[in-house]
Amino acid sequence: MFKGLLTVADRCTVCDLDLSAIDSGDGPAVFLIFILGFTAVPLTLWLSFATSLPDGVPILIGAAYIIGLAALLLRPAKAYIVALQYRHRSIGN
Repeated sequence: MFKGLLTVADRCTVCDLDLSAIDSGDGPAVFLIFILGFTAVPLTLWLSFATSLPDGVPILIGAAYIIGLAALLLRPAKAYIVALQYRHRSIGN
């Protein structure tokens, strides 16, 4: 389905579905920002108040958490948006 890291291929290699009309936009990134931010902020605040770490360390841990999970989940989130577009007949034949 992908021809690069996040670039959707023009055609499916299995079923030959035309995927050139797909435009997921910023939807997957926005969903991940909301979900990861909702989980990272309490984690960072808890680390800051419950431990005796220096002030910047919980922020660095929270940033690494967000960046790591965003990198892992962005491609499946984009595939899910493409599947929703296909399911609801927004693309394809």
